[in-house]
Amino acid sequence: MSKNHRILDLIRRNRTPLENHLIDGLIDGRVSRRDFVRHGSLLGLSLPLLGRIGMAAGFGAAPSLARAAGAPGATIRVGSNVPSAAIDPVTIADAGGLLVLQQVAEFLCIDGPDLVLKPALAESWKPNADGTVWTFTLRKGVKFHSGGEMKADDVVASIDRLADPANSSNALSVFTGILQKGNSKKVDDYTVEFHLDAPNGNFPYMLSSDNYNAVIIPASYKGGYEQSFDGTGPFKLEKYTPKVGASFVRNDDYWGEKALPDRTEFTFFSDMQAQILALQGGQIDIINQMPVLAGVAILNDPNFDVISLKSSAHQQLHMHCDEGPTKDARVRRAIALCLDREKLAAGLMKGRSALGNDSPFAAVYPSTDTSVPQRKQDIAQAKQLMEAAGAGKGFKMTLTTERYLEIPEYAQLIQNWVKEIGIELELNILDQGAYYGDAVFGKSNWLDSAMGITDYGHRGVPNVYLAAPLKSDGTWNAAHFKNKDYDQLAASYIAALDLEAQKADAGKIQKLLLEETPVIFGYFYDYLTATAKGVAGVQPTAMSQLFLDKASKA
Repeated sequence: MSKNHRILDLIRRNRTPLENHLIDGLIDGRVSRRDFVRHGSLLGLSLPLLGRIGMAAGFGAAPSLARAAGAPGATIRVGSNVPSAAIDPVTIADAGGLLVLQQVAEFLCIDGPDLVLKPALAESWKPNADGTVWTFTLRKGVKFHSGGEMKADDVVASIDRLADPANSSNALSVFTGILQKGNSKKVDDYTVEFHLDAPNGNFPYMLSSDNYNAVIIPASYKGGYEQSFDGTGPFKLEKYTPKVGASFVRNDDYWGEKALPDRTEFTFFSDMQAQILALQGGQIDIINQMPVLAGVAILNDPNFDVISLKSSAHQQLHMHCDEGPTKDARVRRAIALCLDREKLAAGLMKGRSALGNDSPFAAVYPSTDTSVPQRKQDIAQAKQLMEAAGAGKGFKMTLTTERYLEIPEYAQLIQNWVKEIGIELELNILDQGAYYGDAVFGKSNWLDSAMGITDYGHRGVPNVYLAAPLKSDGTWNAAHFKNKDYDQLAASYIAALDLEAQKADAGKIQKLLLEETPVIFGYFYDYLTATAKGVAGVQPTAMSQLFLDKASKA
C-alpha cells in the first residue's frame, strides 16, 4: 500500500515531538510495525490511533485481536499452586496468590502477551517532555464490588501503599528509586499525576499488570483482604478457603463487557504432578502454569491444548565479581562459553525457550539490539581464557541453587560442561525457602553464594532486571557487580522515552555485559498454560495472571 501523506499530516498536527519521531521511525523503516505498536501504546497512543497511523503509513489494516465469542454460562475450573501467604494486595508475591487476587482486582492498564499496553481502569496516559511526570486519566463509572465508585483518591492510596517502605510491599522492587510515597498526586477525581524521582521512559508498565501488586483497591483499605476481596473486576468472590481453593461469580455491575462464565473455581495443589493428574482425569479444565519437564506428558497429548507465551522469564547464574576464582572476568567468560545454548533450548526446554545472550535483553523486547552477536559454546576459547587468567589447572567451587522448575537439571548440565575446562562444581540444591532466606545480604543463600542460579519471572520491560541484580547499589546484586559505566548506561536506558535511544543504550549494555559476564542468561523460557480440549477464550499472561472473562467450554 502507498502512504497517505494527507492523513499522516493531519495526525501529526496534534502529536508531540516524541510521538512524531516514533511515527518517522515507522515510515522510514527504522522501527518495525510490531515495535511501533508496542512503544506507541507505552507513550499512551490509543490502539485505534496506532492502527490509523499504520494504515496511512502504507502497512494496511492491523491484524484483528478479536476472539470469537464462546457460549456463556460455563463454570471454568483452574488448578494452581497453593498461595504461600495470606492474600494481601500489598505484600503478595507468589503465583498462586497473584492468580486469585487478579480475579477480582484490576490494574490501570494491562500488559498483554504481545507487550502492548491496553487501557483498563485508566483510559489514557501521557508523559511530560522529559518523562519525570506521567499523567493518567481514569475511567468514569467504575464501581468496587462494595459499591463505591473508583476515583483518583483510590488510585493515589493504592500506589502510595506500595511505595511506602514501612509496608514492606513486594512492589518496592519496582518503585524504589522511581516513585516515592506522596508523589502520586490527585489532579481531580479522574486524573492522577505521578511525579518520579528521575526520568523513566517505561513507567506505565510499572502501573500495569506487569507490576502484579499494582491493583487498585479502595482508599479505605486497612488489611484483611481475604474477608472482602473487594475490587473492580468482572468476577467477585463467592468463597475462599485458605490452602484449599476459591470460587468466583460473574459481576453483573462490571464497568465493561460482562464475563461469559457464570462461575470460576480454583483448586490449590501442593505439587505439579497432582495438577497434571487432575487435568487428565477431568477434575480441572486449566493448569495455570505448567513447567516443561513436569508437563511432557501433556505437551505430547492431543487431548489437551498448550498456550505457549514467549516471555522474558529466565534463570540467572550469578558469579562473584569481587572475590574468589570468578573475580577475573576472563574466568566468567570462560564459564559462559562452556554452555551449549542450542542444546538447552532444544533438549532441556523441549523447544519452549529462546536463547539468552548474557544480558537481560530478551528477544521479546523491542529495545533489544539484535545485531549483537549471539554467544555460542567454544571450549577452545574458554580454555585459552582460563590459561590467560592463570586458572588453567582449574579449581573447585560450589554452585548453590533452588529446587524449582528445571533449575536442578540446568545446574547438572552446567556442572558437566565446565568439567571440560577443569572446573569442579559441587551442587548445593536447596528448597526455595532455604535458598532465598530473608532475601537480604548476610541472611540469604541466594544473595550470599559465590555462584548461584535464581529464577526471575517475566517482566514486560527490562528495567527491574537492569537495576536490582546488576547496578552497583542493586538490592539483588548477588554477583557483587560494580561498574560505573554500566550504572550510567542503565540509568540512561531507563530514562529514555524514545525507542531508538533505548535500543542504542541496550546495544552498549549488551556488549559491556558480554565482556564482564557477571551473570549468565542462558535462555528465556516460554510460559505454558495447559487446557482441556474445548476450553476457549483463556488468556494467560507470563506474570501468572489468567483472564477468564471471555472463557467458554464446548
